[in-house]
Parts: sequence; structure tokens; C-alpha cells
Amino acid sequence: MASKNNKHPLYAVIMAGGSGTRFWPLSRRKRPKQLQRVASDATMIQLTVRRILPLIPHERILVVCGADQAREVARQLPELPAWNLIVEPAPRNTAPCVALAALHIRKRDPGAVLVVLPADHHITPEGTFRSALKVAARRAVKGGLCTLGIRPTRPETGYGYVELVKKPPAKQEPVPVKRFVEKPDLATAKRYLKGGKHLWNAGIFIFTAERILAEMKSHMPEMIEILEPVDKAIGGTKKGYEAVLNKTFVRIKPESIDYGVMEKAGQIYTVPATFHWSDVGSFAAVHEVRKADKQGNVADGDTAMFDVNDCVVLSRGSRLVAAIAVDNLVIVDTKDAVLVCPRDQAQRVKEVVNLLKKGKRKELL
Repeated sequence: MASKNNKHPLYAVIMAGGSGTRFWPLSRRKRPKQLQRVASDATMIQLTVRRILPLIPHERILVVCGADQAREVARQLPELPAWNLIVEPAPRNTAPCVALAALHIRKRDPGAVLVVLPADHHITPEGTFRSALKVAARRAVKGGLCTLGIRPTRPETGYGYVELVKKPPAKQEPVPVKRFVEKPDLATAKRYLKGGKHLWNAGIFIFTAERILAEMKSHMPEMIEILEPVDKAIGGTKKGYEAVLNKTFVRIKPESIDYGVMEKAGQIYTVPATFHWSDVGSFAAVHEVRKADKQGNVADGDTAMFDVNDCVVLSRGSRLVAAIAVDNLVIVDTKDAVLVCPRDQAQRVKEVVNLLKKGKRKELL
């Protein structure tokens, strides 16, 4: 797939426009979760690029982000060609993001296969992940729209699912998808786990540029019509392209690629993954991606802990963070804010962000 002479070269589209509100106070408007060190000493987007580099070179990696994050993305990814950084004038969810990237790539290489992936996931082992992408790419060349499905380890209610026509094989090979399923209630999630035909939807997609744009024209014609002037402007002057993009992109209605296309299209396949995957959805999930000490603590930065168990303690300001005789807490210190909450309440951090927005505390967002 990486050969220069290949008729269907692989291109990566990294979606990096998320706000990461559940990781406040680390995650901010200009440096959201994907631009933070969550899983290691490298940021999430840096890890995402490293994960795919053995398969897809820098010149075929495109990053889509918002204007607020563009400068920091460029700083963190210095080897990314400047023309591979696509800046959205406004957030419009994943369908317009993918459409814009697909138009750029089709102009460059009409036979391209796109690997679309979020910038903030954690995946190991990386070789197994790349093998799954290769399998999905071969299916995509034949006309399929592919996803990577994650075998459930618990009755999760926070993820969408894909229902397969049969139980997935032990190997990573394409299986036809019966339908996409929205986030279920607990009883339904337990039934999915027991039945064995449902996988978590990882939000990773593989298809040709031509096929996804054709499906969008069929199922999201208004969006494609709005983007027609943008398509014509690609390859022209930077100033002219940006003027057209800024004028038209904001007219698009926000929509996910799952709902806008994948739930309605035919010839959908999922490659059941055999790698470990986490979307690192909150501070509570840091234990899934960082090694804990003997007391079950994950600590980073200048910390001191005594009789502390199963905590996440992150010191990212200029102060020592000390904790004594506490269990199951998240403690995060930055230069201008401190967060303390039980680990099982970490999803509620977004409530703080909402409060700050209402109070117009822009300096903390």
C-alpha cells in the first residue's frame, strides 16, 4: 500500500478538532486533549502519527483541526508538510471534516485510500493495528466502506456499536455489518456482550476518496453542494482557497459521518480488532494507558503521596502536589486551576467547563 507505484496509496486523515472538555484543566481551547501528554511523554496526536508512520509517510498524512489549534499542531508535528494541515473555519462534526480532507486528497491522488482516525486514541500493539488497517484497505479498494470494531470487554453504555451479520472470527478479517447501533442502555449493552455479534465502534474508517464522496453526494447532497466551490478552489492560491472556505464552510450543518453516511450506505464492513484500544474518555481512563504503581496510582510531575491508593495525580503547574491518605481520586494541578474529584465522577468535569462558559471565563477555557 505504501509503494509509489501503487494505484491506491494510503493517506491518513487525522481528525484533531475535538475540544476534550472532560480533560479540563489540562485540556484548553488552544491545547485540547489531543495536544496534551496523557498516555506518555508524547502528546496524543504525536503518538497517533508515530503509530501510522511505518505504513503512511508524512507527506500522505493530513491533519484537520480548528483555527485555535493550528499553530500548536504545526509546532508539535514539525515534519508535517504545511499544505497537509487543513484548518476548519468552524467545528462542524466529523462528516464535513472527512469531506474536506477527501476533496483535498482526491485532487492530489484520485485513487487514494483514506484511513480516517481520531487524534486522541490509545492503541497497542501498534503492529497489530497497522495489520488491521492493511486488511481494511484491501477491502476498501474493492469498493467497501470499512470500520475497525473493538471486541467489548464490558457492557459499555458510552460507545456506539456495530452489529455484525455473524460472530466475528478470531482473525482480523472483514465481516459484513448488519447495522450501526446508537449508545445502548445497560440491559441492552449486557445483551450485546453476551450475544457476541456486537463490537464497539472505534470511529476509525477506511475507504477510497471516490467512494466516500459518492456516498456523501447521495446521502448528504446539501453538504457536497456547499463544498463545490471549495473543491474548485483547492490547488489555487492559498488566499483564494481560504476566502472560499471561510465563506462556505460555516453554512454546513454539523453532522457525524456515522449518522450522515455509514448508517445509510451499503457494502459496510468491519475488521474486528485484536489490539487493545481506548478512547481515553476521561481522567478515569488514564489507568488504561499509563502504568500504575503498586498502590494503583498513576502520577506525573512533581508529586508526593503517602497512603494513597488508586488515584490519578498530575502536576503540570510549577507546584508540588502532595496527597495523604486518600483513595480513588483525580487530582490535577495546572498553573491557573486545580481539579479534585472521585475517579468515578471524572465524566462530570465537562460540567465545570459549561459553568466557565456561562460565566464567560474565557481565560480558563
